[in-house]
Amino acid sequence: MREGHPIERTVGMEYYVSDADGVGGHLRASPEDFRVTELESFDTAPVDADTGGYPHLVCRVELRNWDTNDFASALSDRLGVSRERVSWAGTKDKRAVTRQLFSVKGIEPAALPDLDGADIEVVGRAGRPILFGDLAGNGFEIVVRDTDAPENAASVVADLREFAGEESADDSADGGATVAVPNYFGQQRFGSRRPVTHEVGLAIVREQWKEAVLAYVGNPHEREPEDTQAARAYVDETEDWAGALDRLPRALGFERSMCHKLVENSEARSASNQSSERGPRDSGLTPEDFREAVETLPTNLQTLFVNAGQSYVFNRILSERLERGLPFDRPVEGDVVCFADSDAPGDLPLPDTDRIQRVTGKRLPTVERHCERGRAFVTAPLVGTGTELADGEPGEIAREVLADVGLEPGDFALPGEFDSEGTRRAIQVRTELGVSRDGDDLTFDFALPKGSYATVLLREFRKNDPAA
Repeated sequence: MREGHPIERTVGMEYYVSDADGVGGHLRASPEDFRVTELESFDTAPVDADTGGYPHLVCRVELRNWDTNDFASALSDRLGVSRERVSWAGTKDKRAVTRQLFSVKGIEPAALPDLDGADIEVVGRAGRPILFGDLAGNGFEIVVRDTDAPENAASVVADLREFAGEESADDSADGGATVAVPNYFGQQRFGSRRPVTHEVGLAIVREQWKEAVLAYVGNPHEREPEDTQAARAYVDETEDWAGALDRLPRALGFERSMCHKLVENSEARSASNQSSERGPRDSGLTPEDFREAVETLPTNLQTLFVNAGQSYVFNRILSERLERGLPFDRPVEGDVVCFADSDAPGDLPLPDTDRIQRVTGKRLPTVERHCERGRAFVTAPLVGTGTELADGEPGEIAREVLADVGLEPGDFALPGEFDSEGTRRAIQVRTELGVSRDGDDLTFDFALPKGSYATVLLREFRKNDPAA
């Protein structure tokens, strides 16, 4: 076990489980080097089905170099409909070629526009929108270019086979191998360039609305362009929201919308108080004003903030489990396991987090066998109002992490899109991995269940800056 990259440690990914040296190299030299295809599990009716019963048009879209949220906005703009009428199952990486399903409520196929970098194919209609998680998983074909030591891939595979609990660790990286990694939330969950979404989410859960705005609009990061850093620093120094609008680049549309709302609220407060003597930091803004600023953002982004806070806590719990040397492929007494989803594809076992069981000393041998056969998975909490923490040492870990971030499950009883009941998530993800080499380039082929991150597997091989 090795210490993770510094920027990964800021989001709770403290360790690599592989002791082998990394291969280095670069991700996403071109979008075609990162191909993602949804493994679909969403049923549709024919496209000519009655629109009264099936109002949602379902499309399979291949995107090149598109952020999912940006594509949804562009599509809704061109259709002249609310962005809330566009839905999808999972957010994908921008610098990639992705194939995924979208649904749009209340439109006909002929209305679909041509958008650069998007190939839209109508597949049918549905009675409800596609929702987050409405897929089995994703297939990946990813090329890591210009690696420094491609020969190290075989040793990493051997380490990851051992972490999966495989009895024989094949020294060859060619062909297929069953490997496993901790089911961390990947860097992009928190912002690939500026990992702050969890900071915003944690502030929201604490109902520190001003701090949430400052974490998102201010809070400069060294990876950003200099003009962006300067604008964010100005926000931190002055809290001058009108001045921020003069400085924030146009591309930062979400940040600007928050500032617009704060300027609007500040002017309204000043007018009602008949005072123009206030400075930027004495605007009379209330916590409710700052909450309204956050609520100018798309609802899925509001939810994402809280989810990122939960994800950070989850990553911290996994890192602490690693540090204590507890297993990931089998439970210890006190753990909570979930069982496999009986409706999932046979070659892609999925955890069913609605079917859970606490592991007592008496049940431990039986549950260990279920985990060994892929029928059950050890879990950790994505903390929310409905969370019941584990017993024993796993419960102790979760309580210590929550105490360190200053939260408890009841704090997630929040207004609107910010409320979360929480759930549980498998702590380990397994896959059949193929690795092929062409000179200094390595190609990785694998599939992951929904919610798991390809970059979390690849970080074990690269062991370098995730932005490289």
